[in-house]
Amino acid sequence: MRINATDLQNAFGKYLALTEKEDIIITKNGRSVAKLTRYNEPDYFLIHEEALKYKTTRKISYEEYMELVESSDQRYELIDGEVYLLASPAFDHQVVLNEIAGYFYNYFKGKPCRSLTAPLDVRLFGYATKFEEDPNVVQPDIVVVCDEDKVNADNRYEGIPSLVVEVLSPSTKGKDMVTKLNLYMKSGVREYWIVDLAERSITHYAFSGERDIERLIILREDDIVRSPLFPGLEIRLPDLFEEIRPKTPKD
Repeated sequence: MRINATDLQNAFGKYLALTEKEDIIITKNGRSVAKLTRYNEPDYFLIHEEALKYKTTRKISYEEYMELVESSDQRYELIDGEVYLLASPAFDHQVVLNEIAGYFYNYFKGKPCRSLTAPLDVRLFGYATKFEEDPNVVQPDIVVVCDEDKVNADNRYEGIPSLVVEVLSPSTKGKDMVTKLNLYMKSGVREYWIVDLAERSITHYAFSGERDIERLIILREDDIVRSPLFPGLEIRLPDLFEEIRPKTPKD
């Protein structure tokens, strides 16, 4: 349908409703100047971290993922063609995250590697030879970066972190302990710490150069987590978890 700009102005609601059936070409002085068309939401399937039951078999492309990211103020991750909406973390999560970040900052200050906290996009591609073949984008809680030469001209990091830390939330536990574990291992990350606030524990993985589990230790109570990759980087668990507020029974 073709209408002039005056008709559109006088009956905008009418023509807006008609876009459900057809496009509206708008003319001015006999020339086509614009088109009013129906807007279709992109066919993204968001896997909210609290609603994994809505999982779908359709994988989205990296281009679709970037369209979503650029049109939203939310934070997302792309893993194996599925999109995860990142929920806002709880208070205790941030307390412990900041404690670990403080230890890391003091250790790496003046050293070639650098520790960074979320949000920072990390692009991984598993066993593939390049990102385009198996695009994954994650935002770990903490990463240790030793390849700053992999920061591109747009100031985006495109390397592989040497060490990754994830602090579990109830809604992210399955993803962090299974999905991300597999992704980090096969992408070439060398060390992975999973911090469990509820259990006051750290599950500590070291991966081999062949991208397999080389060491797995679960640390609790009075243990000390020590990095095999960075000698001298260690944290006493009692010092870390003493910052968590004691649980109070609900009324």
